[in-house]
Amino acid sequence: MIRILLAEDMHMVRGALVALLDLEEDLTVVSELERGDEILSAAREHRPDVAIIDIDLPGLDGLSAAELLHERLPECRALILTSLGRPGTLRRAMSAHVAGFLLKDAPPTELAHAVRRVAAGQRVVDPQLALAAWGGAESPLTTRETEVLQLAAQGTEPQEIAAHLRLSVGTVRNYLTTTVTKLNARNRVDAIRIARESGWLL
Repeated sequence: MIRILLAEDMHMVRGALVALLDLEEDLTVVSELERGDEILSAAREHRPDVAIIDIDLPGLDGLSAAELLHERLPECRALILTSLGRPGTLRRAMSAHVAGFLLKDAPPTELAHAVRRVAAGQRVVDPQLALAAWGGAESPLTTRETEVLQLAAQGTEPQEIAAHLRLSVGTVRNYLTTTVTKLNARNRVDAIRIARESGWLL
C-alpha cells in the first residue's frame, strides 16, 4: 500500500483528489493538509511514501515545502500537482528535488500512475512542459533580486521588505531598479508581470 500525504488549500479540489485516490486499491491518503507550513511535521508523523503538493499554498509555498521534505525526510518523495504550467516553474521544481510535476488538467488516471511511478523511485514530468522547459530561458535575476521582487509582488512596501530581509530601504530600492532594468520592464509592475509569466515568481 502506497501511503500519500495530500496538500491542497482548496477544499473541494482536495476532497475530489482524496476520493479519486481512494478508488485505487494500492493507494491510501494518510494525511490531508491545506497549509504548506504543516507538511513537514505531518510527514514526520504519518510517514507517507509520496507527498502530493500544490504550489500555491498558504504559510509556505509548495516548492519550498518540497525542498524541506527532500532535506529532512528524503524517503518521502514529492509530486507537485499544479495549474501553473510554466517552464520556469518546472525548472524551480527540479532544483527543489521534486520527483514529479503534473498539471491539474491531466486525465485523472494520470495521477494514480504518477504516484506509483514516483513511489517506485522514478521521475514523472508532463512531457510537453519538459520540452518547453528545456528550451526556456533561465532567470537573469539573482536569488536576492527574486526574493525582493516576490515580496513586492505580494504588495509589500519597500520599508517592509527591508525590515523582513534585514536590508536598508535604499538597498531594496536598488534591487527593484536593477530588476526592472534586467527584465527590460517599463516599471516594477511590468517586471512582476514578466517574471510571473516566465515562471520565475510564484
